[in-house]
Amino acid sequence: MSVIDWVILVGTLLFIVLYGTWKSRGNKDLKGYLKGNNDAKWWGIGISIMATQASAITFLSTPGQAYTDGMRFIQFYFGLPIAMIILSVTFVPIYYKLKVYTAYQFLEERFDLKTRTLAALLFLVQRGLAAGITIYAPAIILSTLLGWNLTLTNIFIGVLVIIYTVSGGTKAVTQTQKQQMAVMMGGMVLAGIMVIQLLPERIGFIDALHVAGKMGRLNVVNFDFDLSDRYNFWSGITAALFLFMSYFGTDQSQVQRYLTGKSLAESRLGLIMNGLLKVPMQFVILFIGVMVFVFYQFVQPPVFFNKVAKEQVEQSVYAPQLHELEGEYTALFEQKQEQLYTMVDGVRAQDGAKTITAKNQALALQSESEAVRVEVKELVKTVNPDAETNDKDYIFMSFVMDHLPVGMIGLLFAVMFCAAMSSTASELNALASTTTIDLYQRSIHRKGTDKHYLKSSRWFTLAWGLLAITFATYASLFENLIQAVNLLGSLFYGTILGIFLVAFYFKSIKGNAVFVAALLAEVCVIYLHYLNATDLAVGVLKMGFLWYNVVGCLLVIVFGFLLQVVLPKRVV
Repeated sequence: MSVIDWVILVGTLLFIVLYGTWKSRGNKDLKGYLKGNNDAKWWGIGISIMATQASAITFLSTPGQAYTDGMRFIQFYFGLPIAMIILSVTFVPIYYKLKVYTAYQFLEERFDLKTRTLAALLFLVQRGLAAGITIYAPAIILSTLLGWNLTLTNIFIGVLVIIYTVSGGTKAVTQTQKQQMAVMMGGMVLAGIMVIQLLPERIGFIDALHVAGKMGRLNVVNFDFDLSDRYNFWSGITAALFLFMSYFGTDQSQVQRYLTGKSLAESRLGLIMNGLLKVPMQFVILFIGVMVFVFYQFVQPPVFFNKVAKEQVEQSVYAPQLHELEGEYTALFEQKQEQLYTMVDGVRAQDGAKTITAKNQALALQSESEAVRVEVKELVKTVNPDAETNDKDYIFMSFVMDHLPVGMIGLLFAVMFCAAMSSTASELNALASTTTIDLYQRSIHRKGTDKHYLKSSRWFTLAWGLLAITFATYASLFENLIQAVNLLGSLFYGTILGIFLVAFYFKSIKGNAVFVAALLAEVCVIYLHYLNATDLAVGVLKMGFLWYNVVGCLLVIVFGFLLQVVLPKRVV
């Protein structure tokens, strides 16, 4: 990167850290530290909710997802607006009525201490691991692109977040997320404009849409019902609905965002704002990935986007094989490019036969190109068995570094770091709140002063930050970063949501029954994932991980009813 890029990157990050620390100075009690003195307005709540969910994984991985798989990932968010309405009507009023600091306090009111503690522990395990991935995900990509040491990159991101989160608590998180969201969306929109402007002169925006559509990248909606398909209309409107209800209704990293509202109405409006804007935001990010795909149909892409892994092959005895495959890849690209120009000419001339013939030939050449990429990936794996051969998370930032002008590169790296910081800060803040309120204050040290618990919250924030950095240091790259986070959530969110739905709607089920039901449901979900991960699942058990949310939730309810009948009255 150039000096200008470094100035933009470092200047943006330092400004946000210093601004958050300064703006949240003066927290003198626990309420101010954990709930921001309840002075957040609806638009600030909405931005904070969106920034918490939009981690660096969103901006790194989503364009690559669209590049390789098209727009169909957008269906994952179809259930989000419905979830926001349900939560605004049901969950949020109860949280405000009870004046809770965490979502899990309500469970003790409804059931008992052990159920509250179980839900809190499930959250701490899931979100504690997710916080590590949130740091690790951008660190492994950015360290590769910038040539930094991975461990030092993990530490750099983690320390920046710890500084202002420990200092200012919830208010620091909320304040910094406004600036971070402006940088993130501003940078992405500029990148989207640039990629369209960089298309060849012969290819206009309408032509680019035709190319994307003919090459199968504008597959926005699929109404085919298939449990094994991760992303279709039905999984988005049902399975993902359960995930979003659990994430926004029971995950403290999100609940804490709207518990800071000045009133119930402000919190509800913040959730509705998220429901209205999140789908368009994801659409824009996916569409940018599709435009990068179109760009690389006319400007030759690398045969493998992880340059460091590719360089290792170039320095090995397999270099001649790599160069031969690159030559084959170039020849296929040139043939495909010619067919795509022919296809565009056919579309303009409204020549259906010419368009279809060129399209079919381009798709066939695309398949041959992917086969060459598979061979290159096998070489990468041969040279380094520990290397990750799925390079889709490197696609967008490789495009940024190779083709965007000076200044834009620094801004886009700032986008990634800001996104990592915003979501990690919310997670550490929520982990500290839950540890302090649901475990330490409730079960370990019950007679401390407000000042004592304020100091404890700061120490727990620091501790979780250090644990997240440690986990990130020893993590390994998943198939796709954004899928890794959604998978991790799906393993736990269904069970947690089931506990809350029983609490709200099934008054006949009592504490012991729901406690045992939750444990059984979680074991079943983990075993179900084991069957799917090892390809042992058959029939209805073979499903995409989004459906784990439905399975876990329903099992808690069903087991709860059965146990309520079976367990002796004196036990239940």
